[in-house]
Amino acid sequence: MPITKTEIRRGAYYDSIILMQLQAGLADLDGIENVGVMMGTEANKALLTQTNLLTDEAKSALPDDLIIAVQGQDEATVSTALSQIDKLLAKRHSVIEEMDYLPQSIEAATKMLPSANWVLISVPGRYAAGVAREALRFDKHVFLYSDNVSAEDELSLKHEAAEKGLLVMGADCGTAIVNGVGLGFANQIRRGPIGVVGASGTGLQQVTARIHQLGSGITHALGTGGRDLSEQMGAITARQSLDLLSRDPNTQVIVLISKPPAKGVADSLLRLARSSGKPVVVNFIGYQPPAEIHGIQFARTLDHAAELAVMLAKQPMPGLSRGKPVESAPSTGKDGQARYLRGLFSGGTLAYEALLILQEYLPLVYSNAPLDRAYKLSDSLVSQQHTIVDLGEDEFTVGRLHPMMDNSLRIQRLQQEANDPEVAVILLDVVLGHGAHADPVSELAPVIGAALAQADEAGRNLKIVALVCGTNEDPQDMSAQIEMLQQAGAYVETNNETAVRYVGQKLQGLNPTSGLAPVSLEMLDQPLAAINVGLESFTASLQTQEAQVIHVNWRPPAGGNQKLMDILARMKKK
Repeated sequence: MPITKTEIRRGAYYDSIILMQLQAGLADLDGIENVGVMMGTEANKALLTQTNLLTDEAKSALPDDLIIAVQGQDEATVSTALSQIDKLLAKRHSVIEEMDYLPQSIEAATKMLPSANWVLISVPGRYAAGVAREALRFDKHVFLYSDNVSAEDELSLKHEAAEKGLLVMGADCGTAIVNGVGLGFANQIRRGPIGVVGASGTGLQQVTARIHQLGSGITHALGTGGRDLSEQMGAITARQSLDLLSRDPNTQVIVLISKPPAKGVADSLLRLARSSGKPVVVNFIGYQPPAEIHGIQFARTLDHAAELAVMLAKQPMPGLSRGKPVESAPSTGKDGQARYLRGLFSGGTLAYEALLILQEYLPLVYSNAPLDRAYKLSDSLVSQQHTIVDLGEDEFTVGRLHPMMDNSLRIQRLQQEANDPEVAVILLDVVLGHGAHADPVSELAPVIGAALAQADEAGRNLKIVALVCGTNEDPQDMSAQIEMLQQAGAYVETNNETAVRYVGQKLQGLNPTSGLAPVSLEMLDQPLAAINVGLESFTASLQTQEAQVIHVNWRPPAGGNQKLMDILARMKKK
């Protein structure tokens, strides 16, 4: 009858590759029939039960304890096998043994490799969020391979990263390729014109491998983690990645792949894809696509997505550029924050059309008469971020003339918006014709000129765009109105769509399409250098690809004691 014996190593941490090597080494010994080497989590105990390896001693193991269960033909054979554990651990080959010094923390690793821009994390899930927060504290992008990270922790990490213009790929992100270097599980793919955003690790591998097989290549393949496109996460990493690739001059075509997202998330991502300025191939696996959307092609399968991307890279879709140039931000004084639009309309339909068109360029626009009630201004007298105000709405016309006849409210608002250092563009309409103000620009032009002069004096490059709606037979003399606006420094159009698209293109270069703080393009251009915390095999992979890497000799903080871990975390925040 087979004998099963267990050895418990309290508070011992080894990465999963080491445990796999140990298990294989024990299983190869003569007379050994079954082996289980795993940490003492409840899930692992259930696996040991299924293989008849869970002893009474193993039942008492804690999540940070290492269980080594060996089953053999007799007690002597099993005891001999257990006595080989330390020898087998010492015998294993490890790339880190060749390193002169292993830092114990990300802080120490950062001092050793200041150029490191990434931290790879593959520690057990209960510790992963803490390690990721430490990486963000040192302004590093995070490749979070670890699974079993709570949704609350993931959301918190992604919000924190987005505020700093950093990426958190994951949790449970298996694959990425950044500047030619594969992170996690990635194939060797040639460089080329196609960028990929993938919530599915193996899906990302399949698409990039097929692109390579079809003779093309990729700029970058950015993973998000499978939960990123859920309603709770709101596709934070996917939005950042789409924006990043849309601004990357080397990326000509973008591929977006995942399992079907939540409907609201899918709609949001498709709007961002459409506004990227580049051809986008979308494969939400099993997703029923909506009606055809200009600039987006829906793929039936992963292979089809690769084929479409390769085809588009050779022959871009009509009306779209091969790569949207990155427009440099205007001079904005010391804070450099001017990037918002403020639209001041007297025509309600013109304002509504502007909101519709701007969907192609900006992630969201607030209004007192929005397309989506979620973006309704809380106070119509105060703009927030990008704002279009219909000054002809009832709330503004009670007890006063309509703004087509009375400029006073618009002049006041124009001065208010021009004084805001975050405002880059002001858009307004001037509606001529019978019944309208007899000479509207005579009042507007001096205010426009003064606003532009004041902005210039402050070192800000403010742009004021005016749509003139009228004909050459109107009583206001349309040509004279246009000339006065131009002399005041305004850019003038007579077509609402042309004016709004001009504004949209200007703003697109100043704003991330994701609506989040932009991730710097320098991250894509710099040679990848990384700090690895967890699986030694990830360090070996980066070394093979000739990337600079420092391996952290990580151990669970405070020996895995949660109370002590919480105290340490609070101390770091002080």
